[in-house]
Amino acid sequence: MPTDSLPGDSLPAAEQPVGSIAGEPKRPILIVLHQERSSPGRVGQLLIEKGYPLDIRRPVLGNTLPATLSEHAGAVVFGGPMSANDPDDFVKAEINWLNVPLKEKRPLLGICLGAQMLVRQLGGKVQANPQGLSEIGWYPLRSTDKGRRLIRWPKMVYHFHSEGFDLPHGADLLAEGDVYRNQAFRYGDHAFGLQFHAELTRAMMHRWVVHGAHRFILPNAQQGREHLEGRMLFDAPLRAWLDEFLDLVFEGKPAKTASLGKAMLSA
Repeated sequence: MPTDSLPGDSLPAAEQPVGSIAGEPKRPILIVLHQERSSPGRVGQLLIEKGYPLDIRRPVLGNTLPATLSEHAGAVVFGGPMSANDPDDFVKAEINWLNVPLKEKRPLLGICLGAQMLVRQLGGKVQANPQGLSEIGWYPLRSTDKGRRLIRWPKMVYHFHSEGFDLPHGADLLAEGDVYRNQAFRYGDHAFGLQFHAELTRAMMHRWVVHGAHRFILPNAQQGREHLEGRMLFDAPLRAWLDEFLDLVFEGKPAKTASLGKAMLSA
């Protein structure tokens, strides 16, 4: 299976610990990336720490996606510079492929573009804000009642997008924002979509700020300094949330903070 190191991160894939509660090796998580130098970042780091090998594939470079996830513990589909509406064959093929984890009821997490592709597979629309506003930088996040029953959500999250998505029919909205309302959803028991990015390491954010600076002129985008300052203020709770959220998605573990959320609802 293809593997990658995690550029700018401290734990290379070659040092993946593999194990499970029963002592058997865990099946790998399929990692779908959309650029040659993309990294699974902190999601990859945390999954490795939890004992999952990573099977990294890049369909944009010609890597094929498996016809079944029977040999995988689940999949994460990451973001990228393209749109889920693009006519490229690999975009259409990847959207169609998402029916595999949905049909097999395998854990699936879509992040930004990955969430938008999932929405397209589920029959929803992906489009820009009517006023042309972007979310590039740190913006507030509000959990819904259903979201709070699952986990306690961070109050500020990091974005880098200028399109959002409809809530697919049958999906539960878990968190919402101001400019793009639909920020996190759950479809069935196994599929999750996030519009925001919790996976960025510090090195990744520095690269995004440098290479994405041309997008800071977009309406509502924050400047690079605000991205880095926001990280110092908001990243610690975002990382803690991601750690628990991955347990929820891939192991079905109730979040430690879920009981707090339920208590807040009943108060």
